[in-house]
Amino acid sequence: MKIKSFAKVNLYLDIVGKRADGYHELVTLMCPIELCDTLRLSFNTNQITVSCNHPDVPEGTENIAYKAAVRFLETAGRPGDGVKIDIKKIIPIGAGLGGGSSNAAAVLSGLNAHFGSPLSASVLMDIGKTIGADVPFFIYGKPAVATGIGEIITPLPHLRPSFVVLVYPRHILSTRAVFKNFNLTLTKKEKIHTKNIFKLDWNTNIHGLLFNALESSAFTLSPMIREIKETLLDSGADGALMSGSGSSVYGIYDNPETAEKAYNLLSRQRRWQVFNTRLRV
Repeated sequence: MKIKSFAKVNLYLDIVGKRADGYHELVTLMCPIELCDTLRLSFNTNQITVSCNHPDVPEGTENIAYKAAVRFLETAGRPGDGVKIDIKKIIPIGAGLGGGSSNAAAVLSGLNAHFGSPLSASVLMDIGKTIGADVPFFIYGKPAVATGIGEIITPLPHLRPSFVVLVYPRHILSTRAVFKNFNLTLTKKEKIHTKNIFKLDWNTNIHGLLFNALESSAFTLSPMIREIKETLLDSGADGALMSGSGSSVYGIYDNPETAEKAYNLLSRQRRWQVFNTRLRV
């Protein structure tokens, strides 16, 4: 079984509080993009194994895809079954694109399809949130507002198609460091009042509503991220934003020809990895 495992970008991300357990409460609008890994699931085994073409992705029990397979088979009452998971990694790791969580969601959905859909989507999402906060979003697979620590999903329909040029600076930015450097008490005048995010007209004004509260923290830790954002805007992007806690930055374009020109221009920067993709709406 061959499965596509799509990346995501955050179109809006606000940190609204910190919980007693140390996790931050957030409100974020996430949207899948066409950039994807490919997973191949093979079932002629009674063991769970994971392999990946990327040297920095853990294999075996440390991989989030392995954990997803274990949880699915336990919940579905099939502890004696196994699966061989082979991951062809295209999504940059440590880039704020959710590649690992997407892989876990793809395994849950793929196993469910293979075994005749014994589990409902809501049960899959319940399993997913025990593995990673973004996994329920990837199981849902469409634009959605995520709240809590990211595990509570509310659909946001009618998001318009847009073209995306995504830039990865070829280095990982520590999520822990970005949050540690983030000052919750700071406010920004360009910030949208978070409670209104469900009411905003994302269909006609997507680039005017882009916001990520973690950007200033990331800019301090990695000035190159600010440079990439400015370069995307100079290339003709209608809006640009860091995704998640970084380190990738993307530009939104209404016109595919402008996006293609920007992709060609930024691709000349050999120190960066550049992708020409689009929102999956």
